[in-house]
Amino acid sequence: MTSYRPGRRGPSTGFQGEGLLALADDGATHVFYAPDPRADCPSIRLELHKETATITASGRVRHDVDSGPGGMGAALARWSVRMAATLEVALPAEYPTVWCPWYQYFTHLTEADMYENVEAIDKHDLPVDVIGVDDAFQREVGDWLELSDRFTSLPKLVRRIHASHRRAGVWIAPLWVGARSNLFAKHPDWLVTDDIGNPVWAGNNWDQDLYALDVTHPGAMNYLRQVFQTWREYGFDYFKIDFLFAGALEGRRRESITALDHYAIAMRAIRDAVGSGATILGCGAPLLPSIGTVDGMRVSCDTAPRFAPESGDISQPSQAGAVLSGEGRAFMHGRFWHNDPDCIIVRPEVEHRDRWAAHVDRYSGVRAASDRVNALDDWGLETTRHLLQRSTLKPLVAV
Repeated sequence: MTSYRPGRRGPSTGFQGEGLLALADDGATHVFYAPDPRADCPSIRLELHKETATITASGRVRHDVDSGPGGMGAALARWSVRMAATLEVALPAEYPTVWCPWYQYFTHLTEADMYENVEAIDKHDLPVDVIGVDDAFQREVGDWLELSDRFTSLPKLVRRIHASHRRAGVWIAPLWVGARSNLFAKHPDWLVTDDIGNPVWAGNNWDQDLYALDVTHPGAMNYLRQVFQTWREYGFDYFKIDFLFAGALEGRRRESITALDHYAIAMRAIRDAVGSGATILGCGAPLLPSIGTVDGMRVSCDTAPRFAPESGDISQPSQAGAVLSGEGRAFMHGRFWHNDPDCIIVRPEVEHRDRWAAHVDRYSGVRAASDRVNALDDWGLETTRHLLQRSTLKPLVAV
């Protein structure tokens, strides 16, 4: 659901996990997992044949049998405790609350919208620690230091956010390069390629093809660092880093390294560039290979103002899909990172907004509101205020 390895389709009569798969059987939970998923994250497949389940994997895995109480959820929680200790994960004790414009404005966000919501957050004294600018400020995907015609000055916006005694955040898909971008036109040699030299296709959003950035190229690495260092100079210290699976796509790079090694290099460079004191939220990421690299992690597909996905595909934006994955990955919270089950959206037109609010209340580590504040009715405003609580490391699933 986070698009990692989209080309490896699961079996038609079973399930597939990347680095982790669990099977409940006769009161016990069998956990199959990669010893260190940051170095090697094999696909693990379960195929059903009448009453037989066959487990195979594309690489080395371990097999634990957990007969403890609480069923599969508690077994996975116990596994996550052991894995976090093995990988020496260190997490911030608290995670800030956030206002994010995405689920109200999507790609139509303007600078005026940002100023309006800063004023409204101040007026209602909402307990928001970070106000973030989202997709729409950049000229194109990849042209992160060039503004669209809807924004005039990020430093000025940051100063206004700071004047409200809040931190400034920014969204970016740093390992994606859009086909319409100046970066794509000027530096095709900065892209991951296939065996015959064509750029590796990473998806299609914003009505354009997108390609993966090769950070083993010195020019691409310098650009990646420059973007984050420039934003730190502007005053941003919260970074929502999206579509990270692009960094782990298979393909040829300037240096002959594995896809996961490339991903690790990119994540270390970003962390070094933003420096200490900054907060990183991962999104659209290969989950287990990201352990220890981010403070918070989106563990679900996108939510949406509608409950059911329009196409019937549960991996597409919907509350139903976000609930499924938010509940299923709840055991990760407080062990690998602060779980982000996606944003609080409770304006009047949101379907089943009370049910979505209850899900966020139960399964949320990261608390991020994403409505236009002036569009909230009394119930929505008070519900948002209630849900905006700082995340702590208290587990969502007990061992």
